[in-house]
Amino acid sequence: MAGLFDKQAAIYLDSRPTYPKEWYSMLAERTSNHSLAWDVGTGNGQAAIGVAEHYEQVIGTDVSEGQLKYAMPHPKVSYVHTPLSMSDDELVTLIGGEGTVDLITVAAAVHWFDLPRFYSVVTRLLRKPGGVIALWGYKGINKISPAFDAATQHWFQTVLPYRNSKADSVDDAYKTLPFPFESVGLGSEGNPLFLDIPKEVSFEGYLGFLKSWSAVATAKEQGVDLLPAGVVKELETAWGGANLVRTIVYKAFMLSGKVKL
Repeated sequence: MAGLFDKQAAIYLDSRPTYPKEWYSMLAERTSNHSLAWDVGTGNGQAAIGVAEHYEQVIGTDVSEGQLKYAMPHPKVSYVHTPLSMSDDELVTLIGGEGTVDLITVAAAVHWFDLPRFYSVVTRLLRKPGGVIALWGYKGINKISPAFDAATQHWFQTVLPYRNSKADSVDDAYKTLPFPFESVGLGSEGNPLFLDIPKEVSFEGYLGFLKSWSAVATAKEQGVDLLPAGVVKELETAWGGANLVRTIVYKAFMLSGKVKL
């Protein structure tokens, strides 16, 4: 999957919603120490930088070298490419060793992971007690206006044949995502915490968000343009014109927990 996000990296940086600062404060309040955090699937580093406001050192890792080229610099954040060929032992050593990590975050990415392998590494790395893992994501299709909602739902049907089944857990807000950790009060297995991400967006901004979808990249690799000029014009008209700025509330969800002792 890394190749898909290599190609979408620049679009991804400009179009995705910004996670509220309050999320990081809530998580920091639940860790006993604030020395080391690991942001997995860091992409452009947005979550890593948010975490860095509360932790002395943050390591942001990604299997996509393309994404890391656009990662935003921060004095407390180190970005590292972690190819899928890296062993679990190598990864544990790279991050800091067993029982050293206070917070592990995964923003809008965990549904792509090999979960049993990832959770095994998480269990080894988290501080016990006092370490926390937090996963979150958000819905791709949002309610904006009756006309635009109808247009995007119609467009979404053209996307489905190119969509990876791993993204299905996003549709159900991680309710069926395995999460074998003890609750810390911010969502638990089968019971995610629901959160809102408000954002003012122009039509071009929202179009960029749609272009950043992995399914759009998959279709393009197969010679199919899911957003040709005619479709873009239909969406723009349904939006209310290119100059209209709308307030969108992205519907997000979170799971968080600590290692069961």
